[in-house]
Amino acid sequence: MTYDETLEYLYASAPLFQQVGAGAYKEGLATTRALDLRLGHPHRRYRTIHIGGTNGKGSCAHTIAAMLQAAGLKVGLYTSPHLVDFRERIRVDGRMIEKEAVVHFIARERTFFEPLHPSFFELTTALAFRHFADCAVDVAVVEVGLGGRLDCTNIIRPVFSLITNISLDHTALLGATRAQIAAEKAGIIKPATPVVVGEADGETRPVFVRAAREAGAPLVFAEDLETDELAPRRELFALKGDCQRLNLRTIAACLPLLRRHFGLSLRHIDEGLRHVVELTGGPRGRWERHGRTLLDTGHNPGGWQLLAPRLARIAGEGALHIVFGCAEDKDLSAILRLLPQQARYYWTQAGVRRALPAERLAERAASCGLAGSTFADVPAAYRAAFAAADGDAAATIYVGGSCFVVADWLAAFDR
Repeated sequence: MTYDETLEYLYASAPLFQQVGAGAYKEGLATTRALDLRLGHPHRRYRTIHIGGTNGKGSCAHTIAAMLQAAGLKVGLYTSPHLVDFRERIRVDGRMIEKEAVVHFIARERTFFEPLHPSFFELTTALAFRHFADCAVDVAVVEVGLGGRLDCTNIIRPVFSLITNISLDHTALLGATRAQIAAEKAGIIKPATPVVVGEADGETRPVFVRAAREAGAPLVFAEDLETDELAPRRELFALKGDCQRLNLRTIAACLPLLRRHFGLSLRHIDEGLRHVVELTGGPRGRWERHGRTLLDTGHNPGGWQLLAPRLARIAGEGALHIVFGCAEDKDLSAILRLLPQQARYYWTQAGVRRALPAERLAERAASCGLAGSTFADVPAAYRAAFAAADGDAAATIYVGGSCFVVADWLAAFDR
């Protein structure tokens, strides 16, 4: 098979969560362990760092990987979802996995895995772990796919674990309360393995304390640190957006562990902050500017609590045009309540099956006092917004509300 044929086979035989949602979720680790045994436990050949949480996982993963690369280590990076190219998920020193490696893995292993009926993420994780071993990485930074306790990345034994924060997301699978979601995320805490928690409160903090105590795992809350070592270095950070202030505080709490296990120096830290995108190839869509256009993958209420005030400030300085779409399984009511009233909206839907139809989105938005026009796809919505903003030097176009909306914009306009 060619690379394109291999991807079509993967998407057809192993449902992709970002396309179909909960129907692609496969609970339990039995298939993951079978694949891992078949491949010779590749994740045991290198050190790992495990990153879970609701928001900020990708930014923290890329930044930590960049710092490790700056220290001269060969670094694997496994993240999800991808925005444009499947290979974005699996990188070594910032380079995406080669197409030939994907084709070869599927061709070699399909007779074994087909009877197991693995999920797309189970297969992708097995591919990533084997690729990192084949490349002889020194360390792999591994982002949890969904939850933690039953996520197929949870077979690794990391140097330390990081849980960024907890917000209401994927409630049908992870629980209806933040405490329940925290318990699932805390499932990545390993016996006697340090864990850093970026943000917690009265509802989630006891969950982490209990899980760490039961595992005998040293626990650090970033908000308990007397000083934020990275606060004076924020101007160096290539990633923008208000959320990055919190992400940097979280990463600062990891620095003692990064120094102890990997020998990071201040020079490595600064180099990683300055050149995170060049070193790792991402992450994309985090307050990413293209002229007057802003992209941000904020896709749940936790993300919008930080994103909405910044958009409101922009709306106060000039015309704001918002190209917005949402997945069906998100807490749309909570998000809509946060959107700025003083913007012009272009309701749309991404090209995935999980996308909420633009007409239904517009109806829900109207009930919150948000008026706008509907468009069948992201490129059409963006072209309308761009035309409306044309000639207004102070106008800003925001594209987001879903990772998939940003992905569709990148696929259409990022040439």
